[in-house]
Amino acid sequence: MDRAGIYLDHNATTPLAPEALEAMMPFLREAYGNPSGASHRHGAEARDAVEAARGEIAKLMGAGQAEIVFTSCATESNNLAIKGIAWAMRERGDTIVTTAIEHRSVLGPCRRLESDGFRIRTVAVDGEGRVDPASVAAAIDDRTILVTVMHANSEVGTIQDVAAIGRICREKGVPFHTDATQSLGKIPVDVGEIGCALLTASGHKIYGPKGAGVLYIRRRTRLVPLLDGGGQERDRRSGTLNVPAIVGFGVACRLARERMDGDAQRERALRERLRVGIFARVEGVHLNGPLEGRLPGNLNLSFDGLDGQALIESLKNVSASSGSACAAGSTDPSYVLRAMGMSEERAFGSVRFGIGRGNTEEQIAYALEEIARAVAKLRRLSAAP
Repeated sequence: MDRAGIYLDHNATTPLAPEALEAMMPFLREAYGNPSGASHRHGAEARDAVEAARGEIAKLMGAGQAEIVFTSCATESNNLAIKGIAWAMRERGDTIVTTAIEHRSVLGPCRRLESDGFRIRTVAVDGEGRVDPASVAAAIDDRTILVTVMHANSEVGTIQDVAAIGRICREKGVPFHTDATQSLGKIPVDVGEIGCALLTASGHKIYGPKGAGVLYIRRRTRLVPLLDGGGQERDRRSGTLNVPAIVGFGVACRLARERMDGDAQRERALRERLRVGIFARVEGVHLNGPLEGRLPGNLNLSFDGLDGQALIESLKNVSASSGSACAAGSTDPSYVLRAMGMSEERAFGSVRFGIGRGNTEEQIAYALEEIARAVAKLRRLSAAP
């Protein structure tokens, strides 16, 4: 085993599946046609590949193929969903309901809209990062034009009851958007069961390439596009499509449908081996988020008396993170953990481990020893005069 490269940060990104790379290669070499509007063979070849990928993505989330809109990433999809709905429905109302633990690509557009005169109502979460659907219902009024609540949290892995929130939104006639970037392909996601009008996902979280995202837009949902131009994607998102990345995303979705149950079972078992092993070897450790009802491969822990980033930097042979990838380099404690009611000290001491398809029992056993060694060393140094 190459112990120099144990990757335990699959919530940030995943390695590209070999099958996805193989499918992408012809479209990086000889199949270089533009899928938009061209009537010749090269364009048709690219267009057919895009539509095949669109079909695979639609199958994974139970959507209609025409309801899948390609974007460059989840951040663009979230911006398109939130701003697009707000601009389309401004005459009806001005209030958006969200939570304090959303990804920055949701909170950022909400802040931008707030500066433009919209009202943002932020629903609190409990100590495990759960959103109470009743609190969402209480926040909705006759001026509410959108509810946006993520399916699974990117830091602590908490899975929300989005189906209950979707029912509330349908009853009140309010569009519901959910960011499923962390959940699609890892746990079952069905847009019909959720009852959402919009859903965000991204290829690189499920062993596809970076550079391909999607926004599910339910039929007859009013939305103003962010990008004006050639009218691609049924005039929802203009711009030349990233054909190789889309092809890879489609293959990744097919693999996820085939492997989801087995992957989830393996990752959950490895996560529990890591969690139990750390608690057995290290004192002063706390689990952040629920034991049940979290993503299979997600483990977020806080270590008393330690800075999480310092611990990560001490793990020379193990890759982990101190929070969401979008906040890398930030010197502030995790806003997600703070919103869950944790102290600043405990939030600073947090580390996120993300277990994925390629991890093995041997790697987890090595990581356990490496983590215990690094914690002991840092605590000795902090106690020294």
